[in-house]
Amino acid sequence: MDLTHFDKNGKAVMVDVTEKNDTLREASAAGKIMVSREVFHAVKEGGTGKGDVLGVAATAGIMGAKRTWELIPMCHILPLTNCRITFDMDEEESSISCTCTVKVTGKTGVEMEALTGVSVALLTVYDMCKALDKTMEIGEIYLVKKTGGKSGDVYNDRRKSRDEGKMEGSSRNIKR
Repeated sequence: MDLTHFDKNGKAVMVDVTEKNDTLREASAAGKIMVSREVFHAVKEGGTGKGDVLGVAATAGIMGAKRTWELIPMCHILPLTNCRITFDMDEEESSISCTCTVKVTGKTGVEMEALTGVSVALLTVYDMCKALDKTMEIGEIYLVKKTGGKSGDVYNDRRKSRDEGKMEGSSRNIKR
């Protein structure tokens, strides 16, 4: 398969989707921020002094997903029809996981929007908690799945096999 963002001369181009049909497309991405015990409990109990950290982070993630085209040069402007950010807090690991699911009816997929939404949400958690801990680590950002479009459905099976060994039920879901 050829890279689609380059012309025959190797010059970067926006992919022409003019002739493609509008279809329902959905993508989910996930990521994680490792935090100190102090930050974890402050976020969980609302004691950061900046308000509802995860509420603000969810809003920021949605805003980031909506503005992906302004950040990634060859992304199309997409009229997103839905964007949902959820958080999962794992006290044992002292981490906060984030998932962003984005939908659109359009000519191109929303993988980049889902990945951007997760990234911005986790960066916002960092920003709101950095007074307590500047050593937080953001990582494990990946596409979970995408559906619709010419390339069909894609599920990240590699990630699933890595996570199968983890204990279930050790985390608290927080949906926004």
